[in-house]
Amino acid sequence: MKAHALHELAALRCALAERRRAAEAEQQAGRELALQQQRERSLFATTVGAVLPLRKPAQAAPERPRPAARARQRERDDAAVLVEALSDGFDAESLLDTDDALSFRRRGIGLEVVRKLRRGVWVLQGELDLHGLRRDEARERLAGFLRESVKTGARCVRIVHGKGHGSPGREPVLKAKVKSWLVQRSEVLAFTYARPADGGHGALIVLLKP
Repeated sequence: MKAHALHELAALRCALAERRRAAEAEQQAGRELALQQQRERSLFATTVGAVLPLRKPAQAAPERPRPAARARQRERDDAAVLVEALSDGFDAESLLDTDDALSFRRRGIGLEVVRKLRRGVWVLQGELDLHGLRRDEARERLAGFLRESVKTGARCVRIVHGKGHGSPGREPVLKAKVKSWLVQRSEVLAFTYARPADGGHGALIVLLKP
Protein backbone atom coordinates (compact mmCIF):
# COMPACT_ATOMS: atom_id res chain seq x y z
CA MET A 1 0.00 0.00 0.00
CA LYS A 2 2.75 2.37 0.98
CA ALA A 3 4.78 1.35 -2.05
CA HIS A 4 1.77 2.02 -4.29
CA ALA A 5 1.34 5.52 -2.85
CA LEU A 6 5.00 6.28 -3.41
CA HIS A 7 4.70 5.14 -7.01
CA GLU A 8 1.73 7.48 -7.65
CA LEU A 9 3.58 10.39 -6.05
CA ALA A 10 6.58 9.80 -8.28
CA ALA A 11 4.34 9.68 -11.35
CA LEU A 12 2.66 12.96 -10.33
CA ARG A 13 6.03 14.65 -9.85
CA CYS A 14 7.11 13.40 -13.25
CA ALA A 15 3.93 14.76 -14.88
CA LEU A 16 4.38 18.15 -13.19
CA ALA A 17 7.96 18.31 -14.30
CA GLU A 18 6.91 17.49 -17.87
CA ARG A 19 4.28 20.23 -17.85
CA ARG A 20 6.81 22.70 -16.46
CA ARG A 21 9.27 21.85 -19.20
CA ALA A 22 6.50 22.23 -21.84
CA ALA A 23 5.48 25.61 -20.41
CA GLU A 24 9.09 26.78 -20.35
CA ALA A 25 9.57 25.58 -23.93
CA GLU A 26 6.42 27.46 -25.02
CA GLN A 27 7.57 30.61 -23.26
CA GLN A 28 11.00 30.30 -24.87
CA ALA A 29 9.41 29.90 -28.30
CA GLY A 30 7.30 33.02 -27.65
CA ARG A 31 10.37 35.00 -26.63
CA GLU A 32 12.27 33.87 -29.72
CA LEU A 33 9.31 34.81 -31.99
CA ALA A 34 9.10 38.24 -30.35
CA LEU A 35 12.83 38.75 -30.80
CA GLN A 36 12.58 37.71 -34.47
CA GLN A 37 9.70 40.14 -35.09
CA GLN A 38 11.63 42.90 -33.32
CA ARG A 39 14.66 42.23 -35.53
CA GLU A 40 12.47 42.33 -38.68
CA ARG A 41 10.90 45.65 -37.62
CA SER A 42 14.31 47.09 -36.88
CA LEU A 43 15.61 45.92 -40.26
CA PHE A 44 12.56 47.42 -42.05
CA ALA A 45 12.92 50.73 -40.18
CA THR A 46 16.61 50.87 -41.00
CA THR A 47 16.00 50.12 -44.68
CA VAL A 48 12.85 52.19 -45.34
CA GLY A 49 12.97 54.83 -42.65
CA ALA A 50 10.29 56.20 -40.38
CA VAL A 51 6.74 55.28 -41.48
CA LEU A 52 3.59 56.93 -40.19
CA PRO A 53 0.47 54.76 -40.14
CA LEU A 54 -2.54 55.96 -42.13
CA ARG A 55 -5.32 57.41 -40.03
CA LYS A 56 -7.96 56.03 -42.37
CA PRO A 57 -7.72 53.03 -44.66
CA ALA A 58 -7.10 54.03 -48.26
CA GLN A 59 -10.19 53.88 -50.42
CA ALA A 60 -10.18 53.20 -54.13
CA ALA A 61 -11.40 56.12 -56.22
CA PRO A 62 -14.91 55.52 -57.58
CA GLU A 63 -14.88 54.45 -61.20
CA ARG A 64 -16.30 57.21 -63.36
CA PRO A 65 -18.17 56.43 -66.57
CA ARG A 66 -16.06 57.13 -69.59
CA PRO A 67 -17.42 59.64 -72.11
CA ALA A 68 -18.76 58.22 -75.30
CA ALA A 69 -16.19 58.04 -78.05
CA ARG A 70 -16.47 60.73 -80.70
CA ALA A 71 -15.14 60.36 -84.21
CA ARG A 72 -13.52 63.80 -84.13
CA GLN A 73 -11.49 63.27 -87.27
CA ARG A 74 -14.57 62.12 -89.14
CA GLU A 75 -16.46 65.22 -87.98
CA ARG A 76 -13.62 67.44 -89.18
CA ASP A 77 -13.57 65.62 -92.52
CA ASP A 78 -17.33 65.99 -92.91
CA ALA A 79 -17.11 69.70 -92.13
CA ALA A 80 -14.29 70.11 -94.67
CA VAL A 81 -16.38 68.38 -97.34
CA LEU A 82 -19.31 70.68 -96.62
CA VAL A 83 -17.13 73.77 -96.87
CA GLU A 84 -15.54 72.62 -100.11
CA ALA A 85 -18.97 71.85 -101.55
CA LEU A 86 -20.07 75.48 -101.12
CA SER A 87 -18.68 77.17 -104.17
CA ASP A 88 -18.40 80.94 -104.49
CA GLY A 89 -18.60 80.67 -108.26
CA PHE A 90 -22.06 79.10 -108.29
CA ASP A 91 -24.79 81.19 -109.90
CA ALA A 92 -27.72 80.86 -107.52
CA GLU A 93 -29.92 83.17 -109.55
CA SER A 94 -30.20 80.47 -112.22
CA LEU A 95 -31.99 78.21 -109.74
CA LEU A 96 -33.93 80.72 -107.66
CA ASP A 97 -37.69 80.52 -108.02
CA THR A 98 -38.00 84.25 -107.57
CA ASP A 99 -41.04 86.22 -106.59
CA ASP A 100 -41.59 89.54 -104.83
CA ALA A 101 -39.81 88.16 -101.75
CA LEU A 102 -37.00 86.41 -103.67
CA SER A 103 -37.77 82.93 -102.33
CA PHE A 104 -36.37 79.54 -103.34
CA ARG A 105 -37.95 76.09 -103.47
CA ARG A 106 -36.68 72.87 -104.94
CA ARG A 107 -38.52 70.95 -107.61
CA GLY A 108 -41.40 69.09 -106.01
CA ILE A 109 -41.80 71.62 -103.18
CA GLY A 110 -45.11 73.45 -103.49
CA LEU A 111 -45.49 77.20 -103.40
CA GLU A 112 -47.61 76.83 -100.27
CA VAL A 113 -44.48 75.67 -98.42
CA VAL A 114 -42.77 78.97 -99.17
CA ARG A 115 -45.86 80.88 -98.12
CA LYS A 116 -45.90 79.06 -94.78
CA LEU A 117 -42.22 79.86 -94.29
CA ARG A 118 -42.94 83.52 -94.97
CA ARG A 119 -45.85 83.60 -92.54
CA GLY A 120 -43.81 81.95 -89.78
CA VAL A 121 -45.96 78.81 -89.56
CA TRP A 122 -42.99 76.61 -88.65
CA VAL A 123 -41.29 77.12 -85.31
CA LEU A 124 -37.67 78.25 -85.58
CA GLN A 125 -35.40 75.54 -84.18
CA GLY A 126 -32.06 77.23 -84.67
CA GLU A 127 -30.35 80.43 -85.74
CA LEU A 128 -27.01 81.43 -87.18
CA ASP A 129 -25.83 85.05 -87.14
CA LEU A 130 -23.18 85.84 -89.77
CA HIS A 131 -22.98 89.57 -89.05
CA GLY A 132 -19.50 90.98 -89.41
CA LEU A 133 -17.87 87.77 -90.68
CA ARG A 134 -15.59 87.58 -93.67
CA ARG A 135 -16.68 85.48 -96.62
CA ASP A 136 -14.55 82.39 -95.87
CA GLU A 137 -15.44 82.42 -92.18
CA ALA A 138 -19.13 82.86 -92.95
CA ARG A 139 -19.05 79.96 -95.42
CA GLU A 140 -17.39 77.70 -92.85
CA ARG A 141 -19.84 78.70 -90.11
CA LEU A 142 -22.80 78.07 -92.42
CA ALA A 143 -21.50 74.64 -93.42
CA GLY A 144 -21.05 73.59 -89.79
CA PHE A 145 -24.43 75.00 -88.81
CA LEU A 146 -26.21 73.04 -91.55
CA ARG A 147 -24.41 69.87 -90.53
CA GLU A 148 -25.38 70.23 -86.86
CA SER A 149 -28.96 71.20 -87.70
CA VAL A 150 -29.46 68.10 -89.83
CA LYS A 151 -27.83 65.92 -87.17
CA THR A 152 -30.18 67.19 -84.45
CA GLY A 153 -33.28 66.95 -86.67
CA ALA A 154 -34.01 70.69 -86.92
CA ARG A 155 -36.47 71.48 -89.74
CA CYS A 156 -36.76 75.27 -89.73
CA VAL A 157 -33.85 77.62 -89.03
CA ARG A 158 -32.96 81.27 -89.52
CA ILE A 159 -29.78 82.54 -91.16
CA VAL A 160 -29.02 86.18 -90.37
CA HIS A 161 -26.71 87.65 -93.02
CA GLY A 162 -27.47 91.35 -92.63
CA LYS A 163 -28.53 93.87 -95.25
CA GLY A 164 -25.04 94.86 -96.31
CA HIS A 165 -25.20 98.43 -94.99
CA GLY A 166 -21.78 98.04 -93.41
CA SER A 167 -20.12 96.56 -96.51
CA PRO A 168 -17.86 98.59 -98.80
CA GLY A 169 -20.04 100.54 -101.22
CA ARG A 170 -23.03 99.30 -99.19
CA GLU A 171 -23.17 96.25 -101.49
CA PRO A 172 -24.76 93.19 -99.80
CA VAL A 173 -21.96 90.78 -100.76
CA LEU A 174 -22.55 88.28 -97.93
CA LYS A 175 -26.29 88.39 -98.53
CA ALA A 176 -25.86 87.12 -102.10
CA LYS A 177 -23.27 84.53 -101.08
CA VAL A 178 -25.51 83.00 -98.44
CA LYS A 179 -28.28 82.45 -100.98
CA SER A 180 -25.79 80.86 -103.36
CA TRP A 181 -24.42 78.53 -100.69
CA LEU A 182 -27.87 77.46 -99.51
CA VAL A 183 -29.06 76.61 -103.02
CA GLN A 184 -26.10 74.23 -103.41
CA ARG A 185 -26.98 72.18 -100.33
CA SER A 186 -29.30 69.23 -100.98
CA GLU A 187 -30.65 69.32 -97.42
CA VAL A 188 -32.12 72.79 -98.07
CA LEU A 189 -35.65 72.38 -99.41
CA ALA A 190 -36.69 76.02 -99.50
CA PHE A 191 -35.97 79.46 -98.07
CA THR A 192 -37.39 82.93 -98.12
CA TYR A 193 -36.75 86.31 -96.56
CA ALA A 194 -37.89 86.63 -92.97
CA ARG A 195 -40.82 88.71 -91.82
CA PRO A 196 -39.93 92.27 -90.78
CA ALA A 197 -40.19 91.28 -87.12
CA ASP A 198 -37.71 88.42 -87.71
CA GLY A 199 -35.10 90.40 -89.61
CA GLY A 200 -36.75 91.20 -92.93
CA HIS A 201 -34.36 91.18 -95.88
CA GLY A 202 -31.45 90.79 -93.50
CA ALA A 203 -32.32 87.17 -92.72
CA LEU A 204 -33.51 83.99 -94.41
CA ILE A 205 -35.93 81.40 -93.07
CA VAL A 206 -34.73 77.99 -94.25
CA LEU A 207 -36.60 74.69 -94.43
CA LEU A 208 -34.43 71.58 -94.13
CA LYS A 209 -35.06 67.96 -95.00
CA PRO A 210 -36.48 65.83 -92.19
